[in-house]
Amino acid sequence: MKITSKIRLENLNLLVKEAGGVTQLAKRAGYKQSSYLYQIINRTPVQNGKAKNIGSNMASKLEEAMNKPKGWMDQDHQKNSKSNSVYLGTLEIWGYSKPSGDVEIEVPFYKEISFSTSNDFAEYIKDYNIYKLCFARSIFAKHGINPESVVCVTANGNSMYPVIPDSSTIGINTDDKDIRDGKIYAINHNGLLRINILKRRPGNKLLIQSFNSSEYKDEEVNREEIHIIGRVFWWSVLA
Repeated sequence: MKITSKIRLENLNLLVKEAGGVTQLAKRAGYKQSSYLYQIINRTPVQNGKAKNIGSNMASKLEEAMNKPKGWMDQDHQKNSKSNSVYLGTLEIWGYSKPSGDVEIEVPFYKEISFSTSNDFAEYIKDYNIYKLCFARSIFAKHGINPESVVCVTANGNSMYPVIPDSSTIGINTDDKDIRDGKIYAINHNGLLRINILKRRPGNKLLIQSFNSSEYKDEEVNREEIHIIGRVFWWSVLA
């Protein structure tokens, strides 16, 4: 049987999804900074070395903010649902403002990309609209990713459908360029951004594959024909 603190934490994540993000939930509940909720969601240790739990007052405040009946936070609403997904944390889109809490990390979000022949990611991006995506710091710490090496882009086309549909947001670790067969990578192929599965082949060649194999056939190219931007470690799909 789940303890109350665990149930409340799970329900907090449900409310975040329902509200459309941590920032939106914080505003509706009357919190001036979303960092307070992030600390609870990510189990961030406080001064006594322990993570914060959701107390009765906060539970009531969240219930009222989201029009839930009294006691909703203490009920297990996930007991009948099963999922093999892994919770990596929440994400918020930011414009020109910066995140308010030190538990949040913002990374560049490139909506449209046009490449030149340069091999440096920052140099061959021609369109950067100054938008950013904000992740919880614990996401990168847990997976050993340097936040300064992360960029996000928008998928264009249906070559990776149904796993990565058109217009999905994709996170790329530009430090991770070593090819591991079957992993998904972002590549610069003759000035075109492509998101594909890569596999090594003899003779310094690479096999480029798509999930949508009925429309996009496998391609074998010479290794020097492409520049690997980085491995795709995360993507977000909106219905």
